[in-house]
Amino acid sequence: MSYTCLISAEDLANWPGGSGLVIFDCSFSLADSGAGKEDYLAGHIPGARYLHLELDLSSTPTGRNGRHPLPDPRVLAATLRRHGLSHNDQVVVYDASGGPFAARAWWLLRWLGHPAVAVLDGGRQAWEDAGLVFEGGGPATMVSGDFEAIRPDELMTVDAANVLASVGAADALILDARTASRFRGEANPLDPIPGRIPGAANRFYGDNLAADGRFKSPAILADEFSSILNGTAPAGVILQCGSGVTACHNALAMEAAGLRGARLYPGSWSEWIVDPERPRARG
Repeated sequence: MSYTCLISAEDLANWPGGSGLVIFDCSFSLADSGAGKEDYLAGHIPGARYLHLELDLSSTPTGRNGRHPLPDPRVLAATLRRHGLSHNDQVVVYDASGGPFAARAWWLLRWLGHPAVAVLDGGRQAWEDAGLVFEGGGPATMVSGDFEAIRPDELMTVDAANVLASVGAADALILDARTASRFRGEANPLDPIPGRIPGAANRFYGDNLAADGRFKSPAILADEFSSILNGTAPAGVILQCGSGVTACHNALAMEAAGLRGARLYPGSWSEWIVDPERPRARG
């Protein structure tokens, strides 16, 4: 059995011994880029490796491609291979922040053609709540795997020109995963130019979670997203946020709800605003 969306702490803890499972801790803090690695070293799920949002799950920003551009697929594949990933392995990813960084890794692995990847539902806290142990220190030595990226799935992304063409289109919906205040265009430390893409709807990624930090049920997610989509087919949905990270959380939630086919705008708002000709809205 393979997991392609979410996995519970109990199911992960009961995974049969031996090879075939690769776990990645993706914990990260936008306020302190080194904090996630420090927390990993202090304690992580046994056997987990560490993936850094900016060093592993993104490429270098140029000033025109957003804060967290997609990584070079060959470089990311080499990183995953070095951490022991092989083509037939089950991957489980988690973080300590409700899932946005783990969802980025989940989305990237699917983009590279590895569908057997799941986010630990509830993340690090769910593991702790289940009374399961952590281990400290760096990762144990692991034999390199055989993972090779196939050609990235171009149907999973759109660029700024596609987004511009979708503004106001009857068969498209731009869905922004940022907080409501950022969506309205209120001043904040992350967006040098506050605002949103005209015509976008707002679905804060944190609304995908229940009070216990786990994802809401598929039925609830389907109902809530269907209300926002208002008849737009999932394939007509463009997911964006500030830099293409938290939008992956909405991608994961839609997948859990059975609403498949939404595409990611990787550059998101941080790329959109570098061109003054692109329209903006506030309020």
